[in-house]
Amino acid sequence: METRRLQRQIAELAALGEPARRALYFYVADRQGDVSREDAARAVGVSRSLAGFHLDRLVEEGLLEASFRRLSGRSGPGAGRPAKLYRRSSRQIEVSLPQRSYELAARILATAIDASEAPKIRNALARTARSVGKRIGAEARARAGSRPSKKSLLVGMVTALAAHGYEPERAAGELNLRNCPFHALASEHKDVVCGMNLALIEGLVEGLQLPAARPVLAPEPGMCCVRLKLKTK
Repeated sequence: METRRLQRQIAELAALGEPARRALYFYVADRQGDVSREDAARAVGVSRSLAGFHLDRLVEEGLLEASFRRLSGRSGPGAGRPAKLYRRSSRQIEVSLPQRSYELAARILATAIDASEAPKIRNALARTARSVGKRIGAEARARAGSRPSKKSLLVGMVTALAAHGYEPERAAGELNLRNCPFHALASEHKDVVCGMNLALIEGLVEGLQLPAARPVLAPEPGMCCVRLKLKTK
């Protein structure tokens, strides 16, 4: 059973070996909403038919999800056919040779924390996560130079969050995190993981010495449970 699962994971990754297909995947994955064949084809410089072939292959492999919607916003006769749209799937693929199961260890630890009624265990998790985040932030601040500006610190924060899988995206007055690096774990242990996430990012901001960024819990489907409020002045 484990061998079949590993073979399937390798096949899914192999689907990204073709350069045009890989480019299409990364283009769709970087978009927050649905992407049409036309937009994807134009972005990577291939024909619409070739883009459709590769995009549908990525759907078959579970790397993308497809839906149909009329882009005109109209309905009824004359509204045109619904367009096929693509977005990144929530599927997680990890391959380790020989096989390791770090996620299983994380699930066991999270289950134990969830089951514990001792506040000191949750507090210890928050302190540890904050300490790790503070170290990441301090390293990012050091890379920003001896007298970093607010702008360079914000760039350092975005870079650090991206390096750890959060996929940060600037919006009006805030920084949204489009991905939770602990998604599979969070689906089973939301309170534990979201609390850890918040403490980690609070520590990162503290290590950067960047009071202009304030992490808050703001769960939203398809996003990390934490977002950062940014002071523009």
